Amino acid sequence: MIGFASKVQLDNFGLLSMNCRNLEFISRYNKRRLYPLVDNKLLTKQAALAADIAVPELIGSVKTPFEVNQLEQILGERTKFVIKPARGSAGKGILVITRREGNDFYKASGSKLSLQDLKRDISNILSGLYSLGGKPDVALIESLIQFDPGLARYSYQGVPDIRVIVFQGYPVMAMLRCSTAESDGKANLHQGAVGVGLAVRDGKARSAVQNGDLVSLHPDTNEPFGDLQIPHWETILQLTARCYELTGLGYIGCDVVLDSQLGPLILELNARPGLAIQIANQRGLLPRLRHVEALQPNPDIDARVQLAASTFDQL
Repeated sequence: MIGFASKVQLDNFGLLSMNCRNLEFISRYNKRRLYPLVDNKLLTKQAALAADIAVPELIGSVKTPFEVNQLEQILGERTKFVIKPARGSAGKGILVITRREGNDFYKASGSKLSLQDLKRDISNILSGLYSLGGKPDVALIESLIQFDPGLARYSYQGVPDIRVIVFQGYPVMAMLRCSTAESDGKANLHQGAVGVGLAVRDGKARSAVQNGDLVSLHPDTNEPFGDLQIPHWETILQLTARCYELTGLGYIGCDVVLDSQLGPLILELNARPGLAIQIANQRGLLPRLRHVEALQPNPDIDARVQLAASTFDQL
């Protein structure tokens, strides 16, 4: 188990450290001029749509304090939606509304919010409270994903998402992030969600962790993770591999959600993806990254996906 391993064991695991990630992969393969595309979720969405890459529907955006007062018109009769900062990180500032009664809005936990509460949250987003570097931000309002029923039993009052690390266009490691009562319905590991390591070959569960500890059952639904296999796996690998050409970034984290009607959608991209995916998989990233470095550049997305599926689970 990585969490309790010695340094020698970690080296044998091929664990990618933060310093190594920053110096040898992010700094080397991610040009700074390309960061704005992924640091701003609105720009990411616009670029993905232009490249015919599926993303959640954008209901509207709020860019100025004046537009905050137009929230009722933006929402219309919408009963389910998500409010998020365009430049947020680590799940901060995201508000998920799953039910509405008039101007009363309900979170997945059942907590009731007023229209003024929503406006206050958006004003906080505009002020930069949740943005990288505290810079003024934009609030996005997106449709709430109606997640695939096959994954419903692995999540509690929220939408599970899939994080795939893509290096030089190759999907090298993946995990499912499952919301819990502790995470308040958000698929964020820092807030208590469960991370389930996935085989690149077929999307089957390998291991699962919550707060750094191995678990076999979802803490709220009691469903065993050993039975989990992600549907539409080939499409997910294709979709995330295409994000290399979309962004030009060599080392990225691609977050995918499965909508019951629309299938896999790119939720957001990250130029500085975290390292907890290694804990979820009980495998280090470094051998897979070194393997890709030794390959010749390949513009064929299908070939990259096939190599990933046949190779990386053995490294």
